[in-house]
Amino acid sequence: MSNMTTTALYQNFINGEWVESSSNEVYEVVNPADNQEKIGQFPLSTEEDVNKAVDSAHKSFKTWRKVPASQRASYIYRFIDLLDQNKEKLGHALCKEQGKPLKEAITEVTRGVSEMRFVAGEAVRLEGTTLPSDRRGVLNMAIREPIGVIAAVTPWNFPVLTPLRKCFPALACGCTVVLKPATETPLTSVIIAELIEEAGFPAGTFNLVMGSGRKVGDSLVGNSLVKGISFTGSTPVGRNIYKTAANNFTKVQLELGGNNPAVVADYNDLDDAATQIVGGCFGNAGQRCTAIGRVIVLDKHADELERLIIEKVKSYKVGDGIEEETTIGPVINEDARNTLHHYMQLANNEGANIVLGGNNVTGESFQNGYFFEPTVISNVSPDMTIAKEEIFGPVLVIIRVSSIEEAIEVSNNTEYGLTASIFTDKMEYGYQFMEDVESGMIHINNGTVSEGHMPFGGVKNSGVGPYSIGGTNKDFYTDLKVTYIQHR
Repeated sequence: MSNMTTTALYQNFINGEWVESSSNEVYEVVNPADNQEKIGQFPLSTEEDVNKAVDSAHKSFKTWRKVPASQRASYIYRFIDLLDQNKEKLGHALCKEQGKPLKEAITEVTRGVSEMRFVAGEAVRLEGTTLPSDRRGVLNMAIREPIGVIAAVTPWNFPVLTPLRKCFPALACGCTVVLKPATETPLTSVIIAELIEEAGFPAGTFNLVMGSGRKVGDSLVGNSLVKGISFTGSTPVGRNIYKTAANNFTKVQLELGGNNPAVVADYNDLDDAATQIVGGCFGNAGQRCTAIGRVIVLDKHADELERLIIEKVKSYKVGDGIEEETTIGPVINEDARNTLHHYMQLANNEGANIVLGGNNVTGESFQNGYFFEPTVISNVSPDMTIAKEEIFGPVLVIIRVSSIEEAIEVSNNTEYGLTASIFTDKMEYGYQFMEDVESGMIHINNGTVSEGHMPFGGVKNSGVGPYSIGGTNKDFYTDLKVTYIQHR
């Protein structure tokens, strides 16, 4: 179905078939590195399409939930083999529709292959509990059961990895899925759906509906047959989903925004800290919920650390992700770039110092893309807007503090609590940071890279519901059924 050389027309995947939307309307996706390059035309689906997909998933759930766990795992392993064989194809599509460098795009797919192997094994690790009874002849136990139809609503920044992380744990647990990918990046989800079809999953276990967030997303999360909503995206959108879900008491797993700090305090290898901080900030053009957005550094290290950071950021090569030498691609669209300009104006107004970048990348080869310079801002105080909000772009702010206590206070001075890191040779600082920073994930002497078998999630306004990835996923996709058996 996928053809990258022409403007291809794509369809929804419902009940095992590729079908047009009921509106017969489409929208166009373009390459953010060159908006004259059309990626494809995709359906503008309606509530009618959503209802068909949910009905299909609901009907399929009645049989899929009873498929033995080892057989569900076998389907997933077949898919993993196909995913591995199609890394280059998916990586190329990801690079073109989202903009990240091709090497990063293929790495995303490769990581997906690795993580899904863990997920497939989770199908046979849905353990329950057995406890002694207070009564003779009675057995007490609690078992896990799949909750039903899952609405997977995914973002544009990781359009391969995030759908995999939502759909396949659901399928492993015995749930069925309706996937609504981000409007900006539907092609990778189409390819994933093609591979699911090729792997032979029963019709209706996985469904794909594309279109706008308002028409498709709202209809999906408000459908009473949907029993779980797994969403990754912005905090404001997540808050609205939470309100809608409450109408039906639908279970939610919301992975939301972040404004993640990296503290540097009494760490001798400042070059290593700078390397990890810069990589943690500017990967995927800073468009990651786990990106390092704030460096909080003790005064005595600040000048040297800032020098090293600027030196490393200057080495980035901005360009089209398909070009081998590119190390940072465009932001996703013009709205995103306008948001970055808004924050640059705020930085100037509030008295910060933009020491590097802060503008569009200019030149003939950049005129049709949404390129923005990698940016470093110093002389930032904790009360500035750029220190407290999620910028979501290639921007790093540097805040100077006088003590580890102040560093922790500044780290917590935001509505978010997703991930945080500290670089220190003093383990007492590391333990203090781990205990007192309000964050779902903590990294000591490394950046904010998560691992595929560990729980992933945040606190405060960064998340609601069971953590995703790792063993905690089953807490979302299953419910406990407590059973008492009197056998004599």
